[in-house]
Amino acid sequence: MLISLAVLVLIVLAAVLAYAASRPNTFRVERALFIDAPPEHIFALINDFHHWTAWSPWEKLDPTMTRTYAGAALGKGAAYEWDGKGKAGKGRMLLTRSNASTLILIQLDFIKPFEAHNIAEFTLVPQGTATQVTWAMYGPQPLVAKVMGLVFSMNRLVGGDFETGLANLKRLAET
Repeated sequence: MLISLAVLVLIVLAAVLAYAASRPNTFRVERALFIDAPPEHIFALINDFHHWTAWSPWEKLDPTMTRTYAGAALGKGAAYEWDGKGKAGKGRMLLTRSNASTLILIQLDFIKPFEAHNIAEFTLVPQGTATQVTWAMYGPQPLVAKVMGLVFSMNRLVGGDFETGLANLKRLAET
């Protein structure tokens, strides 16, 4: 009986791992929002990490979080590091591409509570007097992440934070 149970557990585990291994090797989470402001104004709020404290959904997670700015003051080469307790974790962002008022790419490296290396992308597209702002994050999805993704959806885990951040950005840009 015990051997049969162990074999059954191994079969289920192998099936779960096989199914997880068949999932995509990359992930992408994306949210978009129309903001009634010119792209130049919104771009300035994203392109300078010093402005992120006013709109980023993660800035208020830990009041004891330390922040360090390095490299360029803004735009390509600007870097931002954070170190917090609990949910905020520890990580670094490096702005790698800054196309005036249209596109920002950020290398996003999480160190704690788990290591991950992704890209954050902001695109700004004028739509009449408004701007469509799209915030996306994408990167590799190793086997461990694929298995975790069977229970925890990256879209659900991060998507709500993107919606909150875009709503904060909208309030800030429209005032």
